[in-house]
Amino acid sequence: MGVNISDIVPREEIGFEKLRDKIVALDAFNVLYQFLASIRGADGTPLQDSQGRITSHLQGMFSRTLNLMGKGIKLVYVFDGVAPELKFKERERRKGLKMDAAEKFEEASDADDVELMSKFSSRMSRLTPEMVEEAKRLALAMGLPIIEAPSEADGQISYMCKKGEVDYAASMDYDCLLFGSPYLVRNLTLSQKRKVPGGKYVHTFLELVKLKDVLKELEVDQEGLISMGILVGTDFNVGGVHGIGPKKALKLVREKGLDSIKEVENWEEIYKIFTELPYTDQYVLEWGKLDETKVKNILVAEHEFSAERIDALLGKYKVEKDKNSQSALDSFF
Repeated sequence: MGVNISDIVPREEIGFEKLRDKIVALDAFNVLYQFLASIRGADGTPLQDSQGRITSHLQGMFSRTLNLMGKGIKLVYVFDGVAPELKFKERERRKGLKMDAAEKFEEASDADDVELMSKFSSRMSRLTPEMVEEAKRLALAMGLPIIEAPSEADGQISYMCKKGEVDYAASMDYDCLLFGSPYLVRNLTLSQKRKVPGGKYVHTFLELVKLKDVLKELEVDQEGLISMGILVGTDFNVGGVHGIGPKKALKLVREKGLDSIKEVENWEEIYKIFTELPYTDQYVLEWGKLDETKVKNILVAEHEFSAERIDALLGKYKVEKDKNSQSALDSFF
């Protein structure tokens, strides 16, 4: 879910050329859940192979990753580790919502209501350990580094970005700003449209958010930004304080500073998640060549993807990669 301060955060539209040859780190779970929720049949059923194993996450990850690699972007996938204790409450809440959605899906199925089936099915998404391991194998087969965060992936990504080892954090959420990432890229997809509740799509564009610009425009420091997030609500205090949205949170923080959150339950523990989360330096940022044999073994041999479709996507990737490489060379001279 993440913190929602979209209404008051300054951001700029950028083109993909700005990310060429840049290192962009992504929260793997965030990405995979997007695909599990969005890549489904008309009745909401996720894509599956003949053994009933869900493959929506693999299709989405492969296609988007390949497209972004073709743009010359150096991707890194960062995976969540052990969640902070407060996040377990959010997981229990989401579990309850999924159980409720499953019941309503069955009712819709019995009534042959395809529209309602689609609506409730997307709310039942569950990322299993097996799916996570498949995603890691696919990323490695595509020549990308993967990193296992000790705790929250957003925090690990922000840590690397602050160190200058990663150029941009990429996420739909704004949590990375609370973790102190100097740069955040949103809507990192070539489709430039996003599915919203109700089955509709909205136009999006590639956005760059700079932490220094956010703090300057909002006239708060990092402590104030974290306080705003806590008031609005994070994954560690879902819903925040009743009746407080981004604008009201900003007003309160400007007036009271840290005192604005001292009535929030567990505020100190939440605050420390954003300032004292454990990180790791045990990783190597190296990119290898895409191994077509390994990719096809995972997608075609194991999960019955169309070999012709995979070959077509790989062929398109090579053309796009060569074109962007040539454009970069031309611009150099």
